[in-house]
Amino acid sequence: MMKPDPKAEHRWLQRMLGEWSVEGSCEMGPDKAPETMTGTETMRALGELWIMGEGRGEMPGGGGEARNVITLGYDPVKGRFVGSFISSVMSNLWIYEGSLAGDVLTLDCEGPDFADPTKTCPYQDILEIVADDHRILRSRMKGPDGEWHQIMQAHYRRLG
Repeated sequence: MMKPDPKAEHRWLQRMLGEWSVEGSCEMGPDKAPETMTGTETMRALGELWIMGEGRGEMPGGGGEARNVITLGYDPVKGRFVGSFISSVMSNLWIYEGSLAGDVLTLDCEGPDFADPTKTCPYQDILEIVADDHRILRSRMKGPDGEWHQIMQAHYRRLG
């Protein structure tokens, strides 16, 4: 098997490599104020075709430390970005598939329905590169009303 040549989409992902500080907020429920979170993330290359990130930070509301791992790549056969996400505070393996529009990568996945954990619902993680030293992650879920509801937003700022 021959190694595929990196495409423009692979090079776009490489822009996220490095050390980042993270500041964000999470929606904790319809009648609750958003909670803040802080942390760090290290994004590394796995060759020229994949990136992987390891994050850590304090959970909102004094919930202790969370550790996360994200993988992202581009599948030229599918014509889609692909990846995964796991967290030390979740039992769900999030499988991504998405597309790029400008500097905004929208990743679709399925995850637990907060109203009924025996069911799943659609989610999106939306990664936007604002500048070489600033990117934003927005997470949203589709509610029973069919509308998208933002549940988290985080700003990543390059360290050093």
